[in-house]
Amino acid sequence: MARTFILALDQGTTSSRAVLFDADGRMVGMAQRELTQHYPQPGWVEHDPLEIWESQWAMLDEVVRTYDVLPAEIAAIGITNQRETTVVWDRKSGQPIHPAIVWQDRRTTPICEALKDAGLADYIREQTGLVPDPYFSGTKVNWILDHVAGARARARRGELLFGTIDTWLIWKLTNGAVHATDCSNASRTLLFNIRELKWDDKLLSALDIPRCMLPEVRDSSGAFGTCDYRGAKIPILGVAGDQQAALFGQACHEAGLAKNTYGTGCFLLMNTGEQLCLSQNGLLSTIAWRMDGRVQYALEGSVLIAGAAIQWLRDGLQILGSAAESEAMARAAGDSEDVFVVPAFAGLGAPHWDMYARGAVFGLTRDTTREQIIKATLESMAFQTRDVLLAMQADTGVPLRTLRVDGGAAANNFLMQFQADILGVPVERPQVIESTALGAAYLAGIGAGLWNPEEIAARRLLDRVFEPQMDEARRHVRCARWQRAVQRTKGWLAEEA
Repeated sequence: MARTFILALDQGTTSSRAVLFDADGRMVGMAQRELTQHYPQPGWVEHDPLEIWESQWAMLDEVVRTYDVLPAEIAAIGITNQRETTVVWDRKSGQPIHPAIVWQDRRTTPICEALKDAGLADYIREQTGLVPDPYFSGTKVNWILDHVAGARARARRGELLFGTIDTWLIWKLTNGAVHATDCSNASRTLLFNIRELKWDDKLLSALDIPRCMLPEVRDSSGAFGTCDYRGAKIPILGVAGDQQAALFGQACHEAGLAKNTYGTGCFLLMNTGEQLCLSQNGLLSTIAWRMDGRVQYALEGSVLIAGAAIQWLRDGLQILGSAAESEAMARAAGDSEDVFVVPAFAGLGAPHWDMYARGAVFGLTRDTTREQIIKATLESMAFQTRDVLLAMQADTGVPLRTLRVDGGAAANNFLMQFQADILGVPVERPQVIESTALGAAYLAGIGAGLWNPEEIAARRLLDRVFEPQMDEARRHVRCARWQRAVQRTKGWLAEEA
């Protein structure tokens, strides 16, 4: 019998992955390689764009060969990616002119302050749904053009191209034939007008970014050229930023449905349908996806540091052997509730948006153990998610009845139970927690004519539902102490200045 597969390329902040799905949407296999993190200065985070490309191509090849898939059996490729990370490269040679500046990087804080001083904050919010923060791509492009000799002049001559990671991979996969992005990724650049669905001339002017650098913006399920792989021409038919792909993969296709992804950061998205909802409570308005020319919007709360804090315990403090050990060690901490970790290593994201906050540990005493610190770090993901959810409910007036979860840390039963406890609502974990890759595969499969959104929703299966067990009084005390801890991290660098 003829076999059909969809290949999802999931290029994340900490790794490059390739995931194979069959025609029924079942995961067949995965290959993954960690990505080197570079920290040239405090608050700076960079990746090597060539390492991103080479690792992603190697994982594509590895998963196909490992699972004995013929290239001709791959109906389509879907791409999902870390979103705001920024690459600028030479149009002719394909060589990056600077390391990729990662979404976590804070070096463009002064540029963001200049945008605020110019009175553009309200305009940015109204037209892009975002806020002037180093998180987004536009200020990163401006910084590269200012700090690489001759770059701005070359950009004006049309010699340089800009892209987020999806665009970089599309360009490489198509051997430079296609310079494009999808609406979901474009909406994360600080340069795209999500009302008019076009690059915004006023913001391009404010950041002095030539329009000729920018990719063409296409539907999230549609044609992005072809990849020549071992003699087969494989179409690229689905592209979405990682969080929007997870929203799609979790079948949150209708207004009011929400998911939370526990990855390097933590990202809570709620589908708001074809209606753009501008937040009054520190959230972002973003494009979820565009299909057949029709846009679906979402509200998003972006927690900048989540799983990255577990990496810090493992690699920085070296008090944890692996991320998987965190669950048992948190349980070993027992009933301790005195320690709070606020992982504001890159400032605070939604709903606070404090570029000057920095991480802190509160409640330390002489008998504090590493297990308590690990437990508090896990709990910080759930507390931050609750902060975002409260803001989301205030914006929409829609109380969340259940939370759909995915991402690597969603496998941690301690964290998921605490999340249900601290929210007071059930937490649903699907059988496939690789929702980001699954969403990219679904978008590509729809483009290939394999599936439709109704089938995808019907196919979603649950692994486990975590019911809240914490009483309201205890929840109130714990959340109040968390809020005190957060307030004390704010403005740390600003006070120093």
